[in-house]
Amino acid sequence: MCSVLLAVVLGATVLIGRLCRFDRADRIVVLFCGSKKSLASGLPIASVLFAGQPIGIIVLPLLIFHQIQLVVCAMLATRYERQAIRDAASTS
Repeated sequence: MCSVLLAVVLGATVLIGRLCRFDRADRIVVLFCGSKKSLASGLPIASVLFAGQPIGIIVLPLLIFHQIQLVVCAMLATRYERQAIRDAASTS
C-alpha cells in the first residue's frame, strides 16, 4: 500500500510539472520536493492527534513509507545524474 501511494504521489508530481510546462530541471525539483513531507510533518501531527496513545504502531506505515521513499528517490536521483552526464557528454 505504501509503495502504491508513493507511486501515485510521484506520478502526480511528474504530471503537474508537465502540465505546467516546466523545463526538465524544474520538473525534477517538483518531483523530489513534492513528495518529501511525510516523516518530518507526519510524526509531530500524529503525536498531537494521538496524544496519550502508543504512537509507535500508529506511525509505522509512515515510517515504512518514508524508507521506501528514500530508496526510490535515491534510485531516481542516480538515473537523473546518469542522464545529465550523458547529455553533457553529447553536447561536448
